[in-house]
Amino acid sequence: MKRALVSVSDKTNLVEFVSGLVDLGYEIISTGGTKKALEAAGLKTIGISEVTGFPEIMDGRVKTLHPNVHGALLCVRDNPDHVRQIEELGIRYIDLVCVNLYPFKETVQKPGVSHEEIIENIDIGGPSMLRSASKNYKFIPVICDPNDYEGVLKELRENGETCPVTREYLAAKVFRHTASYDAMIASYLTERTGEKYPEKFTITFDKVQDLRYGENPHQSAAFYKGMNPQYSLANAKQLHGKELSYNNIQDGNAAIEILKDFEGQPAAVGLKHMNPCGVGIGATIEEAWDKAYEADPVSIFGGIVAFNEPIHAAVAEKLSKIFLEIIIAPAFDEDAFEILSKKKNIRLMQLDTTLDVNARYKVTNVNDGLLVQDIDDHKITAADLRCVTNRKPTEEEIEQLLFAWKVVKHVKSNAIVLVKDNMTIGVGAGQMNRVGAAKIALEQAGEKAKGSIMSSDAFFPMPDTVEEAVKAGVTAIIQPGGSIKDQLSIDVCNEHGIAMVYTGVRHFKH
Repeated sequence: MKRALVSVSDKTNLVEFVSGLVDLGYEIISTGGTKKALEAAGLKTIGISEVTGFPEIMDGRVKTLHPNVHGALLCVRDNPDHVRQIEELGIRYIDLVCVNLYPFKETVQKPGVSHEEIIENIDIGGPSMLRSASKNYKFIPVICDPNDYEGVLKELRENGETCPVTREYLAAKVFRHTASYDAMIASYLTERTGEKYPEKFTITFDKVQDLRYGENPHQSAAFYKGMNPQYSLANAKQLHGKELSYNNIQDGNAAIEILKDFEGQPAAVGLKHMNPCGVGIGATIEEAWDKAYEADPVSIFGGIVAFNEPIHAAVAEKLSKIFLEIIIAPAFDEDAFEILSKKKNIRLMQLDTTLDVNARYKVTNVNDGLLVQDIDDHKITAADLRCVTNRKPTEEEIEQLLFAWKVVKHVKSNAIVLVKDNMTIGVGAGQMNRVGAAKIALEQAGEKAKGSIMSSDAFFPMPDTVEEAVKAGVTAIIQPGGSIKDQLSIDVCNEHGIAMVYTGVRHFKH
């Protein structure tokens, strides 16, 4: 009679699966809570201690780590010497393994959980059995995912065994499972010991979905989420519309990153190709949207918009009049949803914008490598600004300078942003020289540039950007400072009565 070893924390569809094995003539070896659950369902089991001839000890820490288990799992059944040894030792084969692991991730995420409880939820016996059996997948099917129960039973019923391709597929999944499990444990302990950039960098993600294609139709793609997504599109609820694309997710993420810098005030962000085309803040969310739209009504076509307050009917009516890919908001009232959902394909995403950003690092892939850095969550206040010109900015200008600085941080470098009356009026993004970015922003602003505020993500290497600002009528500038030719730009500002402040912080974005 064949034997199956079953020991699981996730008991989804467990009874149905094991009932199927019993119907196929399997004896069931089990442990602890799994054994109790199966016997409560009327299924006969063999206790692990009956197999090992040894009691569970140390509160269950040691129960399956025994030659009678691992010899049964690792024996190469077409190796005569292995077979001779197992027979001499009286070890019976185990023909199928179904194991999943202590809920380490769920334990770590529990509020107020103690370090001791977390440590106790590091599974040792489970990964050991999974790895032993998976190493020997030529002979043993190993199941760690309840989603595979039905397929395994189907093959066993039809063929009397699983096929080699299935066993290899299951073994690969097991090693991904245990690798992910170990990565979570390593991450927890690494963070606890304060190692920021350890000699090995292991991170793990769970698949959300396959995507139709990647950045372009000839590229395949998939979307994965972190272990505890909070302020993330992976945690957003799609209420309506087509499936998200790769570019939708990239742009949506960029939009909510900008939005996060405007907590506490109604804000609207319009975005295309990872750059904001319009950002507005106001006394109401409708006023914020009006400003974001007016900022660039051309580029917003086919774009993404994000809000940090619920959408009501008045805003929805305005949004419905233009072609948008995605609308992200904390909520849509009933009337707003009815208006917007008339458009079949528009994606309506609900996301709590008060949630915290869980990510500690920004990870960027390069050929055969990764770059890892802190996320750029640096913030400044009026107290952090250092005025370097004869004229000091007015209180109103300081307010607009800080607004402009929040926006330029999120624009691809070299970046210049112009703002006026709590809205962007010109965005120069991703240029190879700074004055080129300034000219784009100024051209977009046109006559509105007169009396506006300019922000720059990095210092001015030459005075030419300030000279362009003078021609357009800019009244105040915010930039990091730090060029060896800073004084040339300061002199131009002083000559024309422009106030300029330094932040001492650069915001390159590549």
